[in-house]
Amino acid sequence: MSSELLQSLAANVWTVFLVILLFGGSIFVHELGHFLAARRRGAHVERFSIGFGPAIWSRRGKDGVEYRISCFPLGGYVLLPQLADLGAIEGESSTDVAKLPPVSYATKMIVFVAGAAFNLLFALALACIVWVIGQPVASELASTTVAEIVPTLKDAEGKDVPSPAIKAGLKPGDVIVGVDGDPVATFNDIVEHLALSSGWTSQGERETVFRIRRAGQIIDLPIRPILAGSEKFRMVGFAPVAMHVVGSVAPGSVAERVGFKAGDEIVAVDGKPVLTRVQLGEALRAISSHAISVTVRRGNETRELQLSVPKETKVNALGLALRNGVIYAHPSPFEQVGDSIAKTFRTLGALLNPRSDIGLSHLSGPIGIISNFVDVSRAGLPFALWFTILVNVNLAILNLLPVPVLDGGQMLFATIGRLRGRPLPVNFIMTTQSVFVVLLFSMMLYLSVFDVRRIVRDARADRPEPSAPAQQPAK
Repeated sequence: MSSELLQSLAANVWTVFLVILLFGGSIFVHELGHFLAARRRGAHVERFSIGFGPAIWSRRGKDGVEYRISCFPLGGYVLLPQLADLGAIEGESSTDVAKLPPVSYATKMIVFVAGAAFNLLFALALACIVWVIGQPVASELASTTVAEIVPTLKDAEGKDVPSPAIKAGLKPGDVIVGVDGDPVATFNDIVEHLALSSGWTSQGERETVFRIRRAGQIIDLPIRPILAGSEKFRMVGFAPVAMHVVGSVAPGSVAERVGFKAGDEIVAVDGKPVLTRVQLGEALRAISSHAISVTVRRGNETRELQLSVPKETKVNALGLALRNGVIYAHPSPFEQVGDSIAKTFRTLGALLNPRSDIGLSHLSGPIGIISNFVDVSRAGLPFALWFTILVNVNLAILNLLPVPVLDGGQMLFATIGRLRGRPLPVNFIMTTQSVFVVLLFSMMLYLSVFDVRRIVRDARADRPEPSAPAQQPAK
């Protein structure tokens, strides 16, 4: 078996392990919160299940609780017959609830909120790991400085239209410090705020306000973005500053002879800064006409390397292999969790805002979440941990929404019953929950359709174009 095959197999096994550990762990932690809180408060626990549906493994512990792994591992539950009747999802209880003592309002609230609390604690624990090992960010995603304005963009219909950035007067060198009044620190922040933007002009055109720093002055620049890409997000058309780091130098190559070394950062060509990969490529193509000076940063030093090669030499023959510049950030655990909380509420706000361009089709269902877990796990442990933090924060917040069948819905029922002095009618609760069970699973099915479309589209985009067959010579 070749070493390449072994490496590929090991990488796939590691990816599967991370997905099971982090995705499954997120579900387990949530249900563990309910379980421990219920036991602590003296509530009867009948079942602890990871997944829904029929059991594929089951064991009854000495404590009388049935522990099981079920067929559909896209969630989990703790069966608490004294607190909530969710037979449509969790299965019918075999316990006679009438023979059990009633639980207090405080117990219900503590048990229901415990799942979300454990997700936040789990997110905080993972954030401590990221704080120590560092979170790698591609340099072009860590900058908010405009390097280049794209002259045209393809809109959602595939038509070339003038770049909104050019029309608005955005310029290379501008530093974007805010979008629609919210501060931004990375290119990812800009993309996220732009996609979730809900601004419109009085003439009915989309509008997003960029706050920029130009020549020491702060300017509010209204831009009228277009919907572009397969997801139809707002886009304006600019590229941020990126690092150009030498990944390897071929032995005996031109690059090695002039002094390039792995790890060098290319910052300028002929004294002109190169801020994007496109600019670097265009600058290096000038080697066909004259000798050029390449400025590199090596550690704390800056050096000038002189490139002088035959006219017919191509850029890809220099022996330089570039890698994406990476910056390691070490945000504090509370900063990481706080940022995920803010992202979640911004997304919910955009989803509920009729003036935004975000709809249910932009969200990910269970299939999309697992697919994203696979992608980030392949990218490395820090990326997988970052995504798991976001998922746990999402789980915590979404489960506390006052929607029947969710924890927040059960808290709402309990609170209404306490305010009216007696519990809500059982038939009302069961009917309401049954309706929302149907709605919930319908939404999951709806989201899954778009998840599958994205996966298929991405797979086609990654597939190399078939080469054209060679033409037979004329006879």
